[in-house]
Amino acid sequence: QAKYLAQIILVGAQVVGRAFVRALRQEFAASRAAADARGRSERPQSAAASRITGISLQEAQQILNVSSLNPEEIQKNYDHLFKVNDKSVGGSFYLQSKVVRAKERLDEELRIQAKDEEEKGWKAET
Repeated sequence: QAKYLAQIILVGAQVVGRAFVRALRQEFAASRAAADARGRSERPQSAAASRITGISLQEAQQILNVSSLNPEEIQKNYDHLFKVNDKSVGGSFYLQSKVVRAKERLDEELRIQAKDEEEKGWKAET
């Protein structure tokens, strides 16, 4: 009796272990595919800026609640969110730092766009 019980437990553990490993592999593959898709959707310079700042362009826009790359709107929302998340007024340092990182990422994207426009201007003149 004990022998059969031990065999049942051993077989059950093997089945659960295999299923867990299979699920882990599938999750890893899905995560890699999503990361690859995100990387392909951005221009190379923009993707590099996302990797450097640790925040994607889309996430930065969500944090600062902007739909377009309008410098005035970005600055206005940044100033407001930075102020309300100031630790001295009961805000969160973590949220304030996310606001700063989002602003840095959007500023970098604006710089990349300006550089692209400048390069297009040079190409059009030649």
